[in-house]
Amino acid sequence: MNQSLQPGQNTTLAQARGQVRVSHTASADLDVNLTAFLVTASGKVINDDDMVFFNAPQHASGAATFIAPAASGATLSHCIDFDLSRLPAEIVKIAVTLTQDGSAAGFASVNDLRAQIVAGSQTLELAPGAFSQETGIIVLELYVRNGENKARAVWQGFNSGLAGLCNLYGIEVESPAPVTPPVSLKKVTLTKPDAQHKVSLVKGAGAPKSIRVSATWIDNGDGEDNDDLDLRIGILRPDGQMSLVCAPDNPGAFDAYPWILHGGDVVAASASAPGTETVEINPAISRLMGGKVAIVCSVYSAVSNGAVSVASLQPTMRMEYGEQVVECAYDFNNGDDDEGIYTYVIGLIEIDEDSIVLRPAGVTSEEGSEDTPWLTRKGDNVVLTVDGPWVFKGKPASTKKGKRYV
Repeated sequence: MNQSLQPGQNTTLAQARGQVRVSHTASADLDVNLTAFLVTASGKVINDDDMVFFNAPQHASGAATFIAPAASGATLSHCIDFDLSRLPAEIVKIAVTLTQDGSAAGFASVNDLRAQIVAGSQTLELAPGAFSQETGIIVLELYVRNGENKARAVWQGFNSGLAGLCNLYGIEVESPAPVTPPVSLKKVTLTKPDAQHKVSLVKGAGAPKSIRVSATWIDNGDGEDNDDLDLRIGILRPDGQMSLVCAPDNPGAFDAYPWILHGGDVVAASASAPGTETVEINPAISRLMGGKVAIVCSVYSAVSNGAVSVASLQPTMRMEYGEQVVECAYDFNNGDDDEGIYTYVIGLIEIDEDSIVLRPAGVTSEEGSEDTPWLTRKGDNVVLTVDGPWVFKGKPASTKKGKRYV
């Protein structure tokens, strides 16, 4: 049985044992390595022994084993065997990562990159995102949730290589001298509705190939299966009309209108494996649409999820563009009962041919309302209201008071 997973999507594995396979076209200027980190609920390893790679090929538990790379023609394959039934009690997931340490510039130079998970008769194909100067990637995560063996496609890139990944997962790395330290991500966090941050778009061949926007949320621990949020992207075009990108019905496209591609629907989250839905935005979207574009990013909880406080799921938005990372982390929890509020606006983005401007919103729908976020222009300002047409999975979008998505 074959299945394809887009970044952010997860699925159940047919069995606890299997193999992760990552392949690419070999090249003399590439040095690609596969590494697994076995981490606790804190997202960190217990000690250095929880890092499985070419110099430490087997975890003591037998839950992860590194396989030496093998060449077949022009293709080089990297593998890690896994057995989730052998995870120690304190370990909640295996993060499988890639690094590129050769003289070539980042993963933009790695051709025909692909990943597979093979578990018995089941084969999962993990489609990678668009990469530029990144030298480290979290490819996927393997974990057990409610007794089920699970896999999640991640494809999150970093510009800090193995050192950045080690720091992320709690392994200290000494920087040798004298060398130039690895480039690190430049992160800005916005928490107030009136805060904003501007990122300049890079020109030329070395410009990042994608603007990645993701929404992340956690399980609130209430014991209910109600932690399914949907990332919705409303697009205010230069002509004043609105379009909508959401999964699975309107995933969009990266190289064609609307130049925004949704990575797929994620239906669950936990404390150890937060839910993440991702979209890739073409950096040339303003030029392609013929003017400034405004984007409203929201998360939605369907009525079918039952009574749930979306604020308790702590939704945040993250934008990545090359080395630049901007997070919108507005605290929606104002102490009120919000179980009847279905839509939370987690961020606003304006893009022209020179820059990206982001700000959190702190705006929600009215209690019991299915209205969607709607943008209009008044002069140079973008006005946000939550009175747009209703949208339900599997059904065409409605029209409301002359408003409709195109």
